[in-house]
Amino acid sequence: MTFNELLGYLMSHSKYDITDGDVSQTFTAAQTGTHKNAIAGHIIAQLFSNSKLADVNDSLERTQAVNALGPIRLFYMKDDAPVEGFRLVEDIVHKIDGAYNDEALRQR
Repeated sequence: MTFNELLGYLMSHSKYDITDGDVSQTFTAAQTGTHKNAIAGHIIAQLFSNSKLADVNDSLERTQAVNALGPIRLFYMKDDAPVEGFRLVEDIVHKIDGAYNDEALRQR
């Protein structure tokens, strides 16, 4: 799945509002620091950056996505980090698993 596809899945399945328009607009807002939810924008931007992708349409493997979340999880686990960020990261971890599980089922 591509980063854009994963972001679309996260936007439609997260119990938190991480959208700021459509997938492209949400990504752009996250990258430019103008996302309406600064924490969600930070997480989305870091997920892309840590994935080491050149483009949002590049393929993103499950392990690559989960590994990209590692530093983000550590950041939001700090004592002085906003608890909302940790909750959002945890939700995204579970939703990433769901996205790749759904993709695997579709391919059968």
